Amino acid sequence: MQKGQLTRNAIIEQALDTAAKVGFEQLSLASLAADTNMSKSGLYAHFKSKEALQQAVLELATDRFATMVVRPAMRQPRGVARMEALFEGYLEWLGGTVTQGRCLFMALGQEYRDKPGAIRDQVVQSLKDWHSTIARVVADGIEEGQFAPDVDARQFAFDMVGIGMSFQQSFKLLGRADAETMARRAFAGLLDRARQPAAAD
Repeated sequence: MQKGQLTRNAIIEQALDTAAKVGFEQLSLASLAADTNMSKSGLYAHFKSKEALQQAVLELATDRFATMVVRPAMRQPRGVARMEALFEGYLEWLGGTVTQGRCLFMALGQEYRDKPGAIRDQVVQSLKDWHSTIARVVADGIEEGQFAPDVDARQFAFDMVGIGMSFQQSFKLLGRADAETMARRAFAGLLDRARQPAAAD
């Protein structure tokens, strides 16, 4: 890998770490330059605008989410096992040591809720893709006969994401020691309601 690409990657890595803590609007090029031992002009040599840097950070976060959550789950058998793996990865993403309990997508979902533009569009697409992934796993489970045929895949995705959001708030903001236990209990109930009666037995 060329030196320029290595430098660019290091900038994006540092920007992702900072943005996960403070959000995009508070992501200062001056502080990022100091953190990476570069000048602001050096940063602009790799990214022509702050928005271009933000887009690169989002792309890195999306790839990391896929690596930590989606791809390992997709290696599991279709149905319940795959859904359980997907949820395990989701919990690790939201509260594990790698992300330190910070989800960039949730943070930006609030930050860009009412701010139209390219960054908001990218955030929205990432969140839609996550909902679609969950719904697809549900649909596969129905085909496998492990989930009841009348399960609403979109509703299941909505509920599972809601569990994740509640878990992160309880874990990071409220400091509840039982946040993970409650999240797992909520997911187990969601999964039980979706199973075919024979599969549940």
